[in-house]
Amino acid sequence: MAALKLYVGNKNYSSWSMRPWLALKAAGVDFTDEVIPFDFPAGNPAIKALSEGGTVPLLEHDGLRIWESLAIIEYVAELFPDKRLWPADRRDRALARAYCSEMATGFRPLRNAAPMNLRYIRKKLDVGDDVKANIKRIEAIWHSNIEKSGGPFLFGEFCAADAFFAPVVHRLDSYILSENPATLRYIADVKNHAAVRAWAADAAKETWIVPEDEI
Repeated sequence: MAALKLYVGNKNYSSWSMRPWLALKAAGVDFTDEVIPFDFPAGNPAIKALSEGGTVPLLEHDGLRIWESLAIIEYVAELFPDKRLWPADRRDRALARAYCSEMATGFRPLRNAAPMNLRYIRKKLDVGDDVKANIKRIEAIWHSNIEKSGGPFLFGEFCAADAFFAPVVHRLDSYILSENPATLRYIADVKNHAAVRAWAADAAKETWIVPEDEI
């Protein structure tokens, strides 16, 4: 099979790049990655030259280029059904996809108020009611699914849904946006996953600064 290559943005900041990278890494899919930093005021022209959508992440495989996080995960899940990027149970797969879609299209107040920044020194951030409503919904998803699955992850084993929520895990942790014990347990379990630790270690080595994500 042709090799898979995943182009990603800065690992310190790029939440959308983090999602498919984690999903593939956690599932044991063999791929290489290349960081194309977005530290240019008008965007990095290298990204626009590579990606039809003008964004990263982008997966390159056998002449095909896919530039959207969920589409990348779905494509790789079809390539490697034995890797179980999605939960094994059909009902759980449907829910996991629904949560990923909700994450992709929603929670804008939280994303705008609390950008992902893995180098951020933990400090409580005061947020408005719209952000608090986002957090309440996210916690409801996490708590109900972990209660059903028995944890430690949303559907028992780490899957694409956990990868999609991983940047939110870091946001809630970095800005101290929840003190709920069940939430803190899930945050700790996600941050301690080997794939998440590997991404964070790479992020710690980066020197690029994106001023709008430094609050």
